[in-house]
Amino acid sequence: MISELKELLNMWIAAVAAAIEAVAARLLPGRRVLLTEFEPGNFTARLLGVHKGPNLPPASFRFVAGQPEPALTEGWRSALRGSRIDIMMRPDHVLFRALDFPRQATDFLHGMVRSQIDRLTPWVASEAMFGMSAPVAAANERIALTLAATAKRRVEPLLEFAADCGAASVSGLVEAPEAERLAEPIKLFEKALAGAGGGINLDRLLRLALLGLGLAAAASLAVCSYASGRLAAEQAELQQKMTERRAALRVNRSTDAIETLLAGRKQNSPSAVLALEAITRALPDTSYATELRIESDKIQVIGLTRDAPPLIRLIEQSPQFSRAIFFAPTTRDENEPGERFHIEAHIKPYFGSGS
Repeated sequence: MISELKELLNMWIAAVAAAIEAVAARLLPGRRVLLTEFEPGNFTARLLGVHKGPNLPPASFRFVAGQPEPALTEGWRSALRGSRIDIMMRPDHVLFRALDFPRQATDFLHGMVRSQIDRLTPWVASEAMFGMSAPVAAANERIALTLAATAKRRVEPLLEFAADCGAASVSGLVEAPEAERLAEPIKLFEKALAGAGGGINLDRLLRLALLGLGLAAAASLAVCSYASGRLAAEQAELQQKMTERRAALRVNRSTDAIETLLAGRKQNSPSAVLALEAITRALPDTSYATELRIESDKIQVIGLTRDAPPLIRLIEQSPQFSRAIFFAPTTRDENEPGERFHIEAHIKPYFGSGS
């Protein structure tokens, strides 16, 4: 698993580096030099495109012990410094294989071929330089392409030559045997160099960028975890305070409700003591009560008096009573000194002028 992840990481870095180099080449076009291998070890150098400086005639040389013979002129050395070198290699030094894949594999061709390079070529992936032609549609929902591969040891002298010349980048190209069917040469490799002292190691830069992003992500996760813990603790504390506050409010409301109910009952319920005192004051000196009954908001008084009819008016004059009536006939007995009256009245909850 770890080796597969490292392989995927290396493939991603290589792909991103190639994309950056391609964009940089389009935005900042520099000198391009084409080295064409006509005979094994024999090359011809030509300048491509528009460039600054004098026009140099093509230069032919061969590699002897890793050095060009004859030696390059000062003009060509200056032209190669900081340039992009394309090396057109001989097809007989390259292995070609025709491949086909399902059409759905178009976006994963490089990784699929790299994982099978040891079965498609005599070399393992670390010892081979390989490239592919652009895929074309084939029958049965498949795509066809041409794989070109060569041993890395064959191109290492070319890479060293380009680095010694101070080139900015170097790439290896090859024409497939069926060149009439391919629009462009197959690119076997492309490598950025620290040419002219101003090159940038994109692989190292991308690895550092990934490391920085990983550290930043880890720091962000740590900060988020700490912040979420703090927020959860504060939320729990606030929830506890809210619960306590609601409980206190419920207790206060219950207490207020009980007090209001008691006050209402006190204000709306008649007092037997006050009713007895009020009836005593309402009756004249010639009258007195022999029985007194209080039921709910009614009072019944039975007693003796010299003159019964005025008692109704006297009782209703009291703020404690209203709607006084005789609930039974007034009678007179020979053995009694006066008339026996039976009066009923409604009691009003009156507690004095200050209540």
